[in-house]
Amino acid sequence: MRAAQLKAVLPRELLASVVVFLVALPLCMGIAIASGMPPAKGLITGIIGGLVVGWLAGSPLQVSGPAAGLAVLVFELVRQHGMLMLGPILLLAGFLQLVAGRLRLGCWFRVTAPAVVYGMLAGIGVLIVLSQIHVMLDGAPQPSGLANLAGFPAALGEAMPTLGGGLGWQAGLLGLSTMLVMYGWDKLRPQSLRFVPGALLGVGLTTVVSLVLALQVKRVQVPENLADAIDWLRPSDLLNLADPQLLIAAFAVAFIASAETLLSAAAVDRMHSGQRSDFDKELSAQGVGNMLCGLVGALPMTGVIVRSSANVQAGATTRMSAMFHGLWLLAFVLLLSSVLQSIPVASLAGVLVYTGIKLVDIKAFKALGRYGRMPMFTYAATALAIIFTDLLTGVLVGFGLTLVKLAFKASRLKVSLIDLPQEGEMELRLTGAATFLKVPVLTQVLSTVPAGTTVHVPLNNLSYIDHSCLELLEEWGRANAAKGSTLVIEARGLKRRLEGRVRTTVGIGSAPSTT
Repeated sequence: MRAAQLKAVLPRELLASVVVFLVALPLCMGIAIASGMPPAKGLITGIIGGLVVGWLAGSPLQVSGPAAGLAVLVFELVRQHGMLMLGPILLLAGFLQLVAGRLRLGCWFRVTAPAVVYGMLAGIGVLIVLSQIHVMLDGAPQPSGLANLAGFPAALGEAMPTLGGGLGWQAGLLGLSTMLVMYGWDKLRPQSLRFVPGALLGVGLTTVVSLVLALQVKRVQVPENLADAIDWLRPSDLLNLADPQLLIAAFAVAFIASAETLLSAAAVDRMHSGQRSDFDKELSAQGVGNMLCGLVGALPMTGVIVRSSANVQAGATTRMSAMFHGLWLLAFVLLLSSVLQSIPVASLAGVLVYTGIKLVDIKAFKALGRYGRMPMFTYAATALAIIFTDLLTGVLVGFGLTLVKLAFKASRLKVSLIDLPQEGEMELRLTGAATFLKVPVLTQVLSTVPAGTTVHVPLNNLSYIDHSCLELLEEWGRANAAKGSTLVIEARGLKRRLEGRVRTTVGIGSAPSTT
């Protein structure tokens, strides 16, 4: 970039970077807590997402960092395998993303059915809410969503001064107040202050209140030296990747992070008229970022739509704003860590509860209804499976339902035998996909054709016909030629790869292909 261009865009990029920094700061810490990790781990991921991925990104206006969409999966991995095992999982997941990007597979991660993605996010949102309501009461979340739901009455009773005699009610009020501030700010925010994020305002106000009133609540623990929060990956830890469970976890992290990143990048592209995203380059950049996060023991990252939309709305036009936001995070942690240590954990939990509620996108659910009931059912089934089992199982349920729908659509064939005005002529009308599964149906219908009939078979209403159905038609034409019957295959619209095959049927009375 030339000096004159840099001078023109730098003020705008700096302003946008400050806005993104203010949005990212509470979210980085809150998502880390929701993931069962120290807040500093989330800040490290945000710094890497800004400085490294922002520099390498194929989507220049997208901002990367820890994402709520992975919090549930990370929490489960940390609970089952320990925090140190997250490093090798992320290293492998990042490597898979890097390879996928270099092989130009980025577009394939966007093939995921919207119903599965929205259902996945809704299920994650519910699990975040169920876990973080315990954290809002200065408690600890349970291992599963159902356990969190079942244990909430007891946790609430323990927090009430008249029942359990605890002080959790103070934390609960701070978390609830944070949510109310965020909701009110979203609804009533003045246009002149649109760059002030509601999460920062809510956390800031409740932090001040907690300090003024000297409330006895849990506060964020951030080391004075950021280096103390780094857990370097040990070579011996890589041997644990021989465990099939860790391999599956790495593939799950890579897939979910990639799908969320590229869907976010596509959404960001719709927000501006500037440079379009290079999905393969973005996927490779995310891989590098997650490999670095694995090396230092931080959280996984994705492209995040909340931070990215704030970046675009603040006027960013280049990747510099994302990079600067990483620099501000680093400077804040190094110079003002004592400020972070005054933030109530319950306030950050309130941010996550509010975020989790917004992940349950009812508008998206209703919009799926325009495409029939099956997408809505897939959305609900995916979300419920995630809530009642786990994230990976829920996603597999969603994919399974999508494949069932695809197989059903691909195997549908309407077969009609219609009398034509000309005497002795009929039309075998085929609509849909003629596969080997429909050979019995075709055989039964053809058996009802009277001898001496000319049967026209137009193929223009077929989306696909395989060799088994084509051979059946050929065989029927040959077998019934002696009875005076003629088969005329009208091959207009047939897929080119079958044209040669159709031409071989001319000898049994078929019309030549005109495609």
